[in-house]
Amino acid sequence: MASSELFDIRSPLWRAAFDSAVSFDNFLVGASSAHRARWLEHRSRIALSSEQRNLLEGFKRRMNVLVLAGVWCGDCARQCPMLEVIARATPAIDIRFIDNQSNPSLRDELRIHGASRVPVAVTLSEDFFEVGRSGDRSLAAYRRKSQLELGDACDTGLVVSPAEELAEEVAEWVEYFERHHLLLRLSPFLRRRHAD
Repeated sequence: MASSELFDIRSPLWRAAFDSAVSFDNFLVGASSAHRARWLEHRSRIALSSEQRNLLEGFKRRMNVLVLAGVWCGDCARQCPMLEVIARATPAIDIRFIDNQSNPSLRDELRIHGASRVPVAVTLSEDFFEVGRSGDRSLAAYRRKSQLELGDACDTGLVVSPAEELAEEVAEWVEYFERHHLLLRLSPFLRRRHAD
């Protein structure tokens, strides 16, 4: 139980959404064969470096990660497998996926620039307090997109990005989790709770 000084007014929303969210594989159960194949193809191309694996294996604080996604979305097909591979590398991360149409309150809470966008990852503490969120596209993806095109366009996710582009995006997501882990690891409240 958290101290009375610490609270997140959205904690009931986070907890309920997390409880109704599912694993990566279960998220793909209702997907069309084409969408499922695209997600699995992207996952097969994700590789963590030994340094990234060592870093993730050293995580001590539990992080509940809720990912708002859509199986039809090209950005989700590329990024959600990255998140799942990173989470598999450490028992400290419990990651779950939820369809962006299944929970309107959550979808509205996670709007980006006023729009319902996916994917959005929300890192939550063991008390279901928000630690941070990131969504839509990684910085690497935005840089690449800005070099290739102008205007509003949605990556279809049909073409798997070259290995170096994927590695750059994976590195960004590893840093996202490292930042949140360090925030939780250094939290005076959690250090008292866990006597570390």
